[in-house]
Amino acid sequence: MPVGVVLRRTPGVTRWAPFAWTASGILTGAPEVSWRELRREGDAVEYHAATHVLELHGAETEAYLHGLSSQVPCVYVVMRESECSDFPLEVLLVTASPYEAQDYTDSGEELVEKVPMPAGLIAWVRDFVEKYHQEEVFVKRKRDRKRIDEKEDGIGDGRISQLGDVYRSPTSARKERLQ
Repeated sequence: MPVGVVLRRTPGVTRWAPFAWTASGILTGAPEVSWRELRREGDAVEYHAATHVLELHGAETEAYLHGLSSQVPCVYVVMRESECSDFPLEVLLVTASPYEAQDYTDSGEELVEKVPMPAGLIAWVRDFVEKYHQEEVFVKRKRDRKRIDEKEDGIGDGRISQLGDVYRSPTSARKERLQ
């Protein structure tokens, strides 16, 4: 489903950042647009920054279910700083998976913003989850009954017989040879 990302530019609060950018909305079924001004309220301006396709995958239904069960279901907008001075953010991805969004926050190079899902998008994701989600049964792993204390690991290669002390240091071995 194509979704448009609405970014809001407000005046910065410090002299080092002239503007503050935040993702403020999602437009479902939006046309392909790049940085169209939508609304201006004083110094605050909202732009339709980009349109991306929101893809859902059957293997990630657990993540979508987790996102839908939150108090406010959200989509996540992944952005990166761009070279352009007028529009300093480039929208990379829009995802409904909180797990995928968390993966993008790990690098620290991307900016990830939560945006509340519109009602139509919630219904679309919920229908997808109901159709493709398969609950996985938890199976507890059982411990092996092998005795692991009978084998001494880490004292050399078992295929090579050693007559001497395997714990001796190389310097003590040299001293024995010299005597």
